[in-house]
Amino acid sequence: MKKSISYLPKRKQEDLIFLVREINKRLPQAEMIILYGSYATGKFVEHDERIEFGIPTSFMSDYDILVVTSGISDKKVGNVLDNIDDLYYKDPEHQTPVQFINDDIKTLNRQLEEGRYFYTQVKQEGIVLYDSGKFKLARRRKLNFKEIQQQAQEYFDEKFENATEFIYLANDSYGRKNYKMSSFNLHQASENFYYAIRLSFTLRNNKQHNLAKLSASVKGHSSELAKVFPRDTAEEKRLFTLLKDAYVEARYNPDFVVTKEDIDALLPKVELLRDITMKICEGKIREYGEME
Repeated sequence: MKKSISYLPKRKQEDLIFLVREINKRLPQAEMIILYGSYATGKFVEHDERIEFGIPTSFMSDYDILVVTSGISDKKVGNVLDNIDDLYYKDPEHQTPVQFINDDIKTLNRQLEEGRYFYTQVKQEGIVLYDSGKFKLARRRKLNFKEIQQQAQEYFDEKFENATEFIYLANDSYGRKNYKMSSFNLHQASENFYYAIRLSFTLRNNKQHNLAKLSASVKGHSSELAKVFPRDTAEEKRLFTLLKDAYVEARYNPDFVVTKEDIDALLPKVELLRDITMKICEGKIREYGEME
């Protein structure tokens, strides 16, 4: 893992030095402090102000920090980090938001050994801000098919349940004639179905909201997926673009128009995606069990 933050602006370096100092002062059980996310990859946004659909908006990337501990409960760590959070924001010079997560070193290394995608990404892209030197991060070991099957099942269950809930919410919005919000919920359902496929087949995922990219990333897992959003006519292209754009437009653009007829056309497509997702993911998960 990388160890230098010299590429960051001086103010950002000072923020992180402050946070590390306070963590070490108040949490002697801290074994590692790892910066991950946009500030670790250099893709952070310093401050973005713009007018979107006539509404002023602003955005600033967070410091995402993983605090790795040993010999202390998660609850106690959480309380300490909350106190550090409060102390950090008392200084008006600290403008960048900070988000802490914490894990025990044994838990972290178990997740790394199993190749859990979030922790693997943190290890690959993260920057070590502090290391007690007492522990080493585990390497991913080769999983047996029973373990692969278990992970795939866990990921599938989570994402499929999320997607099913979004379909429920889409129908609820539809029933109240809020077609714009119904389109957003159908987008979220589709996103989670695609996540379910990627995780079931690869055990890996990355955050992505663009349905065009998501659908392209899974199309090789089943030819049936091409039936969901064929985009072979102007109307099919329009419907897919509407669903893709709904992630942002349905929430922020007062002029974004979605009709009852649009939802009537999109809902069966998302339900078809649901059915295909269940079929191919359950088939893949069974296949893992047969390969033991």
